Amino acid sequence: MAVLDSTSLDTTEPLGVDIGSTLAAYRHGRNDPTTWIDRLGRGSTSAGRFVRATNTPDGPASVEIRWAPDADLSAEAWGPGGDWLLAQVPAMIGDLDRGAPELELDSHPVVARCVRANRHRRIGASSTLYHELLPTIIEQRITTIEAKQQWAALCRALSDPAPGPFAGLLLPPAPAVLRRQPSWWFHPVGIERTRAEPLIEVARHASKMWAWADLTPTEAARMLRLIPGIGVWTVGCVLGPALGDPDAVPVGDYHVKNIIAWNLADEARASDDRMLQLLEPYVGQRGRVVQAILSHGDGAPKFGPKQRILPMRRW
Repeated sequence: MAVLDSTSLDTTEPLGVDIGSTLAAYRHGRNDPTTWIDRLGRGSTSAGRFVRATNTPDGPASVEIRWAPDADLSAEAWGPGGDWLLAQVPAMIGDLDRGAPELELDSHPVVARCVRANRHRRIGASSTLYHELLPTIIEQRITTIEAKQQWAALCRALSDPAPGPFAGLLLPPAPAVLRRQPSWWFHPVGIERTRAEPLIEVARHASKMWAWADLTPTEAARMLRLIPGIGVWTVGCVLGPALGDPDAVPVGDYHVKNIIAWNLADEARASDDRMLQLLEPYVGQRGRVVQAILSHGDGAPKFGPKQRILPMRRW
């Protein structure tokens, strides 16, 4: 078991970071079998516990991070990859991200207001591209509720128990296990062939992703796009939590383009090109601006009746 405490962190503003919200980016639903988070309070004065199991270059590992309002932070790790995962903790909690205080004075009032309200949240970096990709691929083209259920079901079917004293905590499916499943195997779990095949392809390339995580976001995106089924939306969703990229934008999302256009230009509907045009002044920090608006801005107007969603397993 490896241990880390707050004296090991290189931070000059320990009270200014909302660790709970920063780490929440790694959990995909309340029933995520790989990632648990318990928080007492919200914001930079919260306390809580974060537990995650994942694969590392050195083997499987689990980490438990505990924090308190007085900047007291500790972490413990278990498993062959425990030392590697513990070394990643400062990046995961956003200790390497200093935010963008200049945006709090931006000329656009919505950007300034939302960034100010989101100032305590940082963008972490897990370096676990494989882990971040799996639930994100499952989220392609379906509702959030369905995606979270399918991610949990996939882990329960294929994952091993995590190292450490955590009953019920599971590792993400091992690449060797995932890549040998035929695409038809995923359908009872609710995952059709269009999403099953990218999951299998990601598993086939998992060993390369440790080196990709050390690349610049631009280069990492280029490599990820070479995998069939990995498009701009998936890349835009994973570069933030995996590499700490503050410029990553989920191009192709059904809702995000409309929310950004509504908040920045009072336009109820927009294309991805229009969204990128509106975000052009914030190149380098576009992902941070999008995150702040999604958290603290207004939702775009809704038109027409609610669409009936048919579960994928009934297709």
